[in-house]
Amino acid sequence: MARYPCSGECRCGCHPLVVPRSQRWNEKEVGNWIQKLGFPQYKDCFISNRITGRKLIFVNCSTLPRIGITDFEHMKVISHAIQKLLDIEEPLWCRSISKPHRDPMGLFLERKAPTGRRADALTLEEFLKEIDE
Repeated sequence: MARYPCSGECRCGCHPLVVPRSQRWNEKEVGNWIQKLGFPQYKDCFISNRITGRKLIFVNCSTLPRIGITDFEHMKVISHAIQKLLDIEEPLWCRSISKPHRDPMGLFLERKAPTGRRADALTLEEFLKEIDE
């Protein structure tokens, strides 16, 4: 994950938010990525559970056992790789509850995850304007 002088939540321009290309991946492309990551045994877990690039935002150590991945060391590696792929950070346990539950990119990707016209039409620029209001 890229590190910038200020926090990932800044709007000063030092951390340009870019929608990851993986957002357009289908189940097979996600499966191929998992295979290249070094876990070919889990390729079918992602494909059969219809995990697309848009759904990766919801995949973490809590959800991986539900799709058949239970080796904790593998879960940690996969979760970290997803965070890196999406350029998101998991919120710190000590964050203030007055702050959003995720960084801006994570919030955007959560909104883009569902299928449908509204989610498909939402752009990063529109979303950033919306959360700044």
